[in-house]
Amino acid sequence: MNIALLTAGGTGTRMHQDIPKQFLHVKNKPILIYTLEAFERHPSIDAIIVVGLERWIDIIWAYAKQFNITKLKWVVSGGNTGHESIRNGLLELEKHCDISDVVMIHDGNRPMISPDIISDSLAKQKEFGSAVAVIPCVEVVFKSKDGQSSTINIPRDELLRTQTPHTYELGKLLWAHRESDRLGISNTVASCDLMCRLGETVYFSKGSERNLKITTVEDIEIFTSLLDYRKEEGLK
Repeated sequence: MNIALLTAGGTGTRMHQDIPKQFLHVKNKPILIYTLEAFERHPSIDAIIVVGLERWIDIIWAYAKQFNITKLKWVVSGGNTGHESIRNGLLELEKHCDISDVVMIHDGNRPMISPDIISDSLAKQKEFGSAVAVIPCVEVVFKSKDGQSSTINIPRDELLRTQTPHTYELGKLLWAHRESDRLGISNTVASCDLMCRLGETVYFSKGSERNLKITTVEDIEIFTSLLDYRKEEGLK
């Protein structure tokens, strides 16, 4: 079974809005629903779990009913960090799923994930045991201690920018989180970061510049433009 685990526990402080960013409406639809619809429509995704803010759990279920998200099976409360929230979701899946089931962890506020990205992630995970969506780094990157100046730049040909999804077997993810507890590793920024700290090789899958993470008002503007473009081109 292939399961999408969507993280939707952010409070949206950088957005400076009264509600979390994943619940902001764009063209009369919450951002989270666009993300849910991408996985609902993909034929290889069998079930969805959302890890969200406790006070929004009932609203997530209501939105899922309103927009006919039939693959949503579980909604659980997140933790104080992304690391804790993912662990909460994995522990819920452990109650219902086999450890060989595949879990695709994805940001709930990355609503433009394409069918190709989902398919490639699943294919790479099947081939290598893991998959992390990446895109090339096309800008010059500097290393700076003060944020004001630098004399050190990093060759961009050696750099990749990670996105989500991150895809692993459930058993592997549970092992990683239990190892992190044992070793005192906490508050990792992503599952691939945790795996890397544990000495695991990270394998890459397809990403896209369109697969943006919505964290600022400017991102909302870009997302809206992408939706308009998709509509004009007749894309789903």
